[in-house]
Amino acid sequence: MAEIITTTTDTLPGKTITKVLGIVKGSTIRARHIGRDIAAGLKNLVGGEIKSYTQMISQSREEAFNRMINDAKDQGADAILNVRFVTAMVMQGAAEILAYGTAVKLK
Repeated sequence: MAEIITTTTDTLPGKTITKVLGIVKGSTIRARHIGRDIAAGLKNLVGGEIKSYTQMISQSREEAFNRMINDAKDQGADAILNVRFVTAMVMQGAAEILAYGTAVKLK
């Protein structure tokens, strides 16, 4: 099976959408780590990027994105349009990363 095209746009130049399959999504929930919290607290005093959190969120987005693609593959999609990411706090110290878009078949 060919790779699924993903885009934040609602059309693909040179391609015709033959069928809208529906919304596809993927998510993950990640919790902070006490060691990271201590380092983050210290970094908060002096300012700057908290690289361990940046890396954790980046990995979480990648996981959610891959799960969304797998959902689209399961539905037989050729592309996912209007890809978006949302982050929401689930509980103190834990956040959900959600990737979603519209799965379509192309001509």
